[in-house]
Amino acid sequence: MSALTNYLSAGLLALGLLMKSPDLLRHRHDPYLRSICTVLGLAGLCFLLGAPPTVGAVNRISGVPNLAAPVTYVTITAYSAASQVLIVRWRGGPGVRRTTRRWILAYACVVTGIVTMFVLGEAPVERRTDLDTYYASTPYIREMILLYLLGHLTAVSVTTVSALRWARRVRGWLRTGLVTLGLGTLCGAGYSGTKLVAMAARWSGRDWSALDRTVSPAAAGLGALVTVAGILLPLAGPRLTEWRRARLAYARLEPLERELDDILARRALRLPRPRWASPTTRLVWRQTSIHNALGYLDAYVDRELYEETLRTALRATGDPERAAAMAWATVIAAAVRDAADVPDVTDAAHPAGVRYPGPSGRLPDRAPEPAALGDIADALVTAPLGLHADPPLPANAARSHPA
Repeated sequence: MSALTNYLSAGLLALGLLMKSPDLLRHRHDPYLRSICTVLGLAGLCFLLGAPPTVGAVNRISGVPNLAAPVTYVTITAYSAASQVLIVRWRGGPGVRRTTRRWILAYACVVTGIVTMFVLGEAPVERRTDLDTYYASTPYIREMILLYLLGHLTAVSVTTVSALRWARRVRGWLRTGLVTLGLGTLCGAGYSGTKLVAMAARWSGRDWSALDRTVSPAAAGLGALVTVAGILLPLAGPRLTEWRRARLAYARLEPLERELDDILARRALRLPRPRWASPTTRLVWRQTSIHNALGYLDAYVDRELYEETLRTALRATGDPERAAAMAWATVIAAAVRDAADVPDVTDAAHPAGVRYPGPSGRLPDRAPEPAALGDIADALVTAPLGLHADPPLPANAARSHPA
């Protein structure tokens, strides 16, 4: 894995941590959020420390050859522990704190062993990409490498089994996240697994260091990114679903807003269009504009036309909700035409903006419900009853306005 790939991966994980930081600041006492942010931070730090330029910088600044190795190994071990703690807290149930303390204590012992073995051993030749196989037979350094690799392999193996087993009992975004997490940790197992194979080959006199230099880092990178995606999916998934529904609802209401566009423009009833807004905000903006226009048209909607159209549509469809939507679409289209026929007068007797209601008996009993606006927009598109033609007048209703 190239240094650029390491740094890009670290940057992506830092971006994920930055996105979760506001939630952590608002709910700083939430152990689950703290665990998520810890995993994101440690995963990014692993990539940063594992890049060859960073390895060289740490060794050069410290003046200790290969000091970057135990620093990186301790970070990987801490990431392994954090992943286990996250799974435990994610599942919940009794004994969460006890199990969490056990994992933390176990990996604290591994960290202590890594530091101790490095202090006792000797690694005078700097190795930036293949230290594990180069020092595979060196006393104490060998044990240090085995400690962190076995600790990492244990963590990812347990996480994979736990995540995939739990995924069989849940549904939705949580299941998607668990399956993704399980696949990510399975890839992560390739990191420590290939390194252990390369070390075993070195013990038997073979040189498989290419596994250490190429395959193992690639497995680590892919595994960490997929694992973090699995952690974030159950959090981001519901919001993505909400945004998708809002986008669909926003697009569905477009015919109704277009029908009301003349009223919205002439009477300045449309709010300023939000920019760089979420789909939910844009949907609220469109709904508000529609409600403003319908409020203005209250004096122009015809109750008799509504009831007549409702009866006709109900006979044709047998569906009360669809019939009501057709009736509303009919009276709204008619009200828009009637309102457009009213001139804007500004003399003292007829102030600007005055609306002229029609005969008595107008207005349906209630305004359309917000949930019905989509059905009304659909009815305007299909226009099964000739909504845009002049509707038949009731026998006892005059559809004229005073001049």
